[in-house]
Amino acid sequence: MNPPVSSGARARLDASVKAYDVRGIVGEALTDDVVEALGAAFADEVGAAGGRIVVGHDMRDSSPGFAAAFSRGATARGADVVAIGLCSTDETYFASGSLDAPAAMFTASHNPAAYNGIKFSRAGAQGISLETGLAAIRDRAGDYLDAGGVPPVASPGTVRELDVLADYAAHLRSLVDLAGVRPLKVVVDAGNGMGGLTVPAVLGDAAGLPALPLEMVPLYFELDGTFPNHEANPLDPANLVDLQRAVVEHGADLGLAFDGDADRCFVVDERGEAVDPSAVAAIVALREIARVRALGEEQPTVIHNLITSRFVPEAVEAAGGIAVRTRVGHSLIKDRMAETGAVFGGEHSAHYYFRDFWSADNGMLAAMHLLAEFGGQQAPLSELAARFTPYALSGEINSTVEDVPAAYARIVEAFTGRADFDELDGLTVTGITAEDAPFWWFNVRPSNTEPLLRLNVEGEDAATMAAVRDEVLGLIRA
Repeated sequence: MNPPVSSGARARLDASVKAYDVRGIVGEALTDDVVEALGAAFADEVGAAGGRIVVGHDMRDSSPGFAAAFSRGATARGADVVAIGLCSTDETYFASGSLDAPAAMFTASHNPAAYNGIKFSRAGAQGISLETGLAAIRDRAGDYLDAGGVPPVASPGTVRELDVLADYAAHLRSLVDLAGVRPLKVVVDAGNGMGGLTVPAVLGDAAGLPALPLEMVPLYFELDGTFPNHEANPLDPANLVDLQRAVVEHGADLGLAFDGDADRCFVVDERGEAVDPSAVAAIVALREIARVRALGEEQPTVIHNLITSRFVPEAVEAAGGIAVRTRVGHSLIKDRMAETGAVFGGEHSAHYYFRDFWSADNGMLAAMHLLAEFGGQQAPLSELAARFTPYALSGEINSTVEDVPAAYARIVEAFTGRADFDELDGLTVTGITAEDAPFWWFNVRPSNTEPLLRLNVEGEDAATMAAVRDEVLGLIRA
């Protein structure tokens, strides 16, 4: 065994383990010894000795080496690693679900090139957060680092490679039938991320599946973890500019943008305008409600987080479903999906969760549902999306705030008597309005990692939303 490491290794570990995953700068927070210890601790936590762990990775330069280090730690503790290589995050969920095995995905999602990270799943693609095992993994990995390394068990595990892309693509095709849609021209911006691998397999014929009536216009499909064109973060409007321009230039019907690990999908209409993720959530929710009600499920449940548009629960309930409001967060949504048996879940951040995909999120599957709905009618996407975007949303606005309680106090004082408050996630303030007055609400939430307050506002009309937005920003930034 190696000599004990300094407390610096544990500090790096503590800095990289977040609420729902591991994330940090390569060579600083994340190093091979830290990752190897995490692999061992994960194997211990999920009881994988003598069993399997799936390990996949994205196209970042550091990802293959980190996947190998993680596998060394896991096999030292007796786990057999199924290495699925280059993949999207939702491919690891597919492998975790179909193989009924825990999984680890090396990716920093939409973060810049200097970062990497790990997304963990228990068997069946179940999420892991600090409260449900990630803290224990962190602490056990710290113990291994303090002891100087990972002690091997008597019967170490093995590593075997498995390509799951074709099976993944076939599974998604089995869930959404796109063969009968009208011919569509679709621009896809993969942002040099994993969508460059998965889109041709699922929406094209690269995995040996029949061709679909889709004319694909690819943007930045080359896998390149340095992100030479723009960051693979479609949530930032600056990273949608190339897609928006290409949709208009090519006369396309729509555009799709995937983040770095291709588990989130953003949509642009034929005019180059972004389609709000809440509208996509409502469209997909209604499709899934209709599908399972036709199979005899009387009141299917749909999960939505508390900063999606008010229209999402309205549409769900009008269609005969049950809308369940929850906090923001990947693992939280997965847990609520499992608890309620929900058929679908949607977040404002373009994460979409499907019961038929082990309650995990899958941006590609959401895109397929949108293509099926859009391609089954003749209206342009802007017209279809407008029917699902009746209210005005601010989008997420970040403000640097050193004293969050003081900002909360200013908000509560200003709105007491004219609003209701709840603290399900941050502070949600809902206006008490006269029967004929326009509704409004807003939510402020502190960032887990930065001195930021995140503000989301919705109003019945644009003027109401803007007035509330400006008043709250003045209070936050006072």
